[in-house]
Amino acid sequence: MGTVRHLLVVEDSERLALVLEEVLGPHAGRVTRVTTLAAARQVLREQPPDAVLLDVSLPDGTSDTLLEDLQAVEPLPHVIAISGNATAEQAFRLASGGVRAFVPKPLDLARLEAVWRETLARPPDLIHTLRASAGQVPLHEIEGTVRETLVDEALAKSGGSVRGAAKLLRISRQLLQHILNARK
Repeated sequence: MGTVRHLLVVEDSERLALVLEEVLGPHAGRVTRVTTLAAARQVLREQPPDAVLLDVSLPDGTSDTLLEDLQAVEPLPHVIAISGNATAEQAFRLASGGVRAFVPKPLDLARLEAVWRETLARPPDLIHTLRASAGQVPLHEIEGTVRETLVDEALAKSGGSVRGAAKLLRISRQLLQHILNARK
């Protein structure tokens, strides 16, 4: 099963939050539980998580209002929504805003674990973030950010090897070296 460094559980039922921590906690270095959107926003600012398990309806609002805050986290966390009463419109807004999966309540813990594995096995979908940037950020800045991020990720995955990173990016080593030299 996939693991993360920090899991944020946003659930207003303390009892359910404890069960979720018990089930997914072994797959996270650290788990933070909060019961409100305000507390979730504070965690996102101070201790950005790698994954978020997000109840749709909370005492201080619905989780679709948290999407902008989630999209500001770098790297973009894996987000799974849970709810027993989400409307189709809420589910659509959540999916459009970057929520990777939706698990209905009452929770089937085996299904939750399967969704967790599937979600962590694939990289975050950046399409919604790029769409949100249209008209807000000049195209050359978006292209530059995408290029820098891909280069950094490839270098990290290859242990700093330029040759390995170039292979991952499917470009020549010389082109990657040119990109790296332009950073200086």
